[in-house]
Amino acid sequence: QVQLVESGGGLVQAGGSLRLSCVASGRTFSRSAMGWLRQAPGKEREFVAAISWSGGSTYYADSLKGRFTISRDNAKNTVYLAMNSLKPEDTAVYYCAATDFLSISRGSDDYNYWGQGTQVTVSS
Repeated sequence: QVQLVESGGGLVQAGGSLRLSCVASGRTFSRSAMGWLRQAPGKEREFVAAISWSGGSTYYADSLKGRFTISRDNAKNTVYLAMNSLKPEDTAVYYCAATDFLSISRGSDDYNYWGQGTQVTVSS
């Protein structure tokens, strides 16, 4: 079992940077692949980034490559999403997610643990 709590969201101006954190409970974190997904009001849930349990492999949505960076610190049971050059269209609730049956995934349906989400609002 994995419990996830996101933090670090807030209001930022376009072009700014923000780092989201997701703290996981339990001792399974180091064996769980992690992902970040987001959902804007009235929009479909969208894949953002994923990282394998070891941190050796990462996936990014094509549109976000070069702006977002996912990383993890297993000693701290924490996964991060560094976001730079933020745009108004990045405004969404960002969710941390985990899967304990896949090594890494881009698919929302593959994740079986979810955090409560953290709001990111990018102003113009």
